[in-house]
Amino acid sequence: MAKYIFVTGGVTSSLGKGIISASLAKLLQARGFTVTIQKFDPYINVDPGTLNPYEHGECYVTEDGAETDLDLGHYERFLNIHTSQANNVTTGRIYQTVINKEREGAYLGKTVQVIPHITDEIKRRMKLLGTQGYDIVITEIGGTVGDIESLPFIEAVRQLQWELPDEDCLVVHLTLIPYLSAAKELKTKPTQHSVKLMSENGVNPDIIVCRTEHPLSPEIRRKIALFCNVKQEAVIEAADASTIYEVPLAMMREQLDVICLRKMGLSMGHEPDLRAWKGFLDKLKYPKAKVSIGLIGKYIELQDAYKSILEAFVHAGAVNECKVEVVNIHSEFITPENVDEKLAPLDGLLVAPGFGLRGIEGKITAVRYAREQGLPFFGICLGMQMAAIEFARNVLGLSGAHSTEMDPGTMRLGAYDCDTAPDSLVRKIYGHARVSERHRHRWEFNNTYLDDMERAGLLASGRNPETGLVEVIELPNHPYFIGVQFHPELKSTVENPHPLFVHFIAAARAHAERASSDRKPS
Repeated sequence: MAKYIFVTGGVTSSLGKGIISASLAKLLQARGFTVTIQKFDPYINVDPGTLNPYEHGECYVTEDGAETDLDLGHYERFLNIHTSQANNVTTGRIYQTVINKEREGAYLGKTVQVIPHITDEIKRRMKLLGTQGYDIVITEIGGTVGDIESLPFIEAVRQLQWELPDEDCLVVHLTLIPYLSAAKELKTKPTQHSVKLMSENGVNPDIIVCRTEHPLSPEIRRKIALFCNVKQEAVIEAADASTIYEVPLAMMREQLDVICLRKMGLSMGHEPDLRAWKGFLDKLKYPKAKVSIGLIGKYIELQDAYKSILEAFVHAGAVNECKVEVVNIHSEFITPENVDEKLAPLDGLLVAPGFGLRGIEGKITAVRYAREQGLPFFGICLGMQMAAIEFARNVLGLSGAHSTEMDPGTMRLGAYDCDTAPDSLVRKIYGHARVSERHRHRWEFNNTYLDDMERAGLLASGRNPETGLVEVIELPNHPYFIGVQFHPELKSTVENPHPLFVHFIAAARAHAERASSDRKPS
């Protein structure tokens, strides 16, 4: 029977429940347990698919085509496993299910209420993954304790604590220990209030993880343990880290995994072997070179909008022993008059995905610069489409070439096969004739123009074997010019950095080295 760990948050949002959940799962996985993580979000949207990136960051797409919370990206990047629609549940999905059942007469005419009907559906979803052979299911509860929309989820956890054997249900509460500069001391009162609020709702945390800018003294740990009714060993320090990938090692030093296993009555398994993880961190923290990559998009004010792309750069940079410095460039402000000034200092250019017309012309201008100047280029989804449009306009002379992206259409979601062309760069990069990648788009390359574009030098180097959809385009006589209709960033992990990103950064590093050599006096 699966064990269940619930991760809740208090005091403030954005403390990093997802990273703590993924780090704990990583340590338990390294000890030999089968672990999965799920996210319960309290907002009423059915999923993040219709949410503006400014509202909720990127929409992460799973293999089975679910549009989910970006924390699922962290889960996959840390655990090197695939998640699914079952790993992300919202209030909207819960209510939708209950209302549909009520309309079908499943409740036999009873009055449908938050308790028991909504909480029963939450509990059913919480335990669903536990029936699929996992030893441990970690459930992250979105939002902050005290939020009115989070109350049904907290109530469901309370009921599970009561229904399940004591050793099968564990609550980890993430909180904040603020430092007051004027008083020069850490304050525990917000944590005490947060735990008190949880207790008033009937949930008593077993472990308290404390986000802090300064080390917790034994006295502070003792005080938190006393007032929050936990053992002192269960007060965990989560100090700020320079990278999220340091957090698993920090949690291992604090023995978070050991304490959880002990409280759940499980064996310790084997000692975690994190040598590969540590090797990745060494390369990340001590690079031998640096490249500057321009990220061309329209949501650059909010980095979470491109979270998976930024993390894929981290993974690829470590492989190349190279620090990737991302330069955010708003596509709305790129013009033919200033493009050279903005892009000339760069070693590579990534045109990001997106929807809508805003910033389109700036992206096309940037693509043209990269094509004509030999600047390593990588276009993702809409970025590939902009590369096709730019080529049609400026090489084929089709001045009216554009996209119908704004018209209504059916979204293509999830993993699809792609056949790579022999002797193409993308075949060399992947090393396989057939690959599988995740999609999130409505429109696609217009094959009516494919023959003309290939005769003009553009290679359609990846195609869907069933539909003929162009998945990849490239320019053979360019240092690195690849556009992909899919989203490779969604499959890049610490243990398996995506090869397209790895080779893109390698090309950028070669470009930087050539530029440095050209600047040296002869």
